[in-house]
Amino acid sequence: MSTNLLDFEEPLAELELCYDALNEYAQADPGTFGEALKLLEEKIRTLKEQFVSNMTPWEKVRMARHPMRPQPVDLCRLIFTDFLELHGDRRFRDDRAIIGGFAMLGNEPVVVILTQKGHNLREYNETHFGMGEPEGYRKALRLMQLAEKARRPIITLVDSPGAYPGVGGEERHIGEAIACNLRDMFRLTVPVVSVITGEGGSGGALALAVGNRVLILANAYYSVITPEGCAAILWRSPEKTAEAANALKLTATDLLQLKVVDEIVPEPLGGAHRDPAATAQFLREALIRNIKMLRKHSGSSLKSDRYKRFRKLGEWKEI
Repeated sequence: MSTNLLDFEEPLAELELCYDALNEYAQADPGTFGEALKLLEEKIRTLKEQFVSNMTPWEKVRMARHPMRPQPVDLCRLIFTDFLELHGDRRFRDDRAIIGGFAMLGNEPVVVILTQKGHNLREYNETHFGMGEPEGYRKALRLMQLAEKARRPIITLVDSPGAYPGVGGEERHIGEAIACNLRDMFRLTVPVVSVITGEGGSGGALALAVGNRVLILANAYYSVITPEGCAAILWRSPEKTAEAANALKLTATDLLQLKVVDEIVPEPLGGAHRDPAATAQFLREALIRNIKMLRKHSGSSLKSDRYKRFRKLGEWKEI
C-alpha cells in the first residue's frame, strides 16, 4: 500500500486493492467473477461518496496538503497550451515560488500566474514549499500590469500556506509587496479569475486572489491562518488543531455560504490526487465559463464590481 496515503484513506485503498486483485481473475473467468466485480465496484463508489460527505474540516485541510495532490503547475500543463513563462521582478531576482506568463485557454489568450511548491527536496528548498518572497509578488504584479496593457484576462492558481516569513523577506518589505498587489489588483480593468487549488493561506494567498470571480476546488481550504497557527495562538496546544480547523470555517462549503468564494469546482470522488486529468478538466470548464461571462462586461464595470465584491465581505447582522 502506498506510503503517501493519509490514515483516513486506508479503508478505501484496501477495497481498491481487492478490486484490482478480483479484476485480474475476472479477466480470465468473467462468468464467475463478473457479478462480484460489479458489486465491489458499487461498494467502492458508495464508500467514496460517504468518505467525501463525512470528512471533517481538519481532514479536508490534510487532503488539501496531500503529497500526491496536483499542484497549480501540474494543472497548468493540463489546462493551458503555449505557456510562455516570464521571469524576474526587475528589482532583485526571480522567485520560483510564484511563476507566470502568457498562455492559451482554448482559443482565449490569457495571463496565468501560479504558485508552486515543488516535487522534490531541491524544489521544496527553492520555493519554500510554495511560500512567495517579495520579488515573487512583485513579479506577479508586473505580469498583471502586462495583462492590463495587452487587454488579456488574468487567471491565478493559488496553493500556498502563506508568504515566506524569512528575514530576507522582511528586509525587502514583504508587507509592502503584498499591500501593493492588493491595491493594484483592485485597479485592473481586465477580467480576473482566481482559484484556490489547495492551500489558501492568509495574505500570501489573498495577494494573488483579488478576483472578479474566486473559485475553489472541493477539498481546498482558504483561511486567515493555518489551523496549527490558530491552535498555537488561542489554545497554545497542538491538540486543538482539529478544533481550530472547525472554528475557522475554512472549507469550500463554508466559504461558499459566507460568500468568500463564488463557486466550488468539483473533484473526482476521493480527491484530486486520484484523477488529476479529470480535476483539470473540471477546472478548465469552469475557467472558460467564467472568463466568457466576464468578457461581456466593460473595464470600468469589472473594476467596480471587483471592489464591491470585496467590500461586502464580513458583513453581519446583530440579532
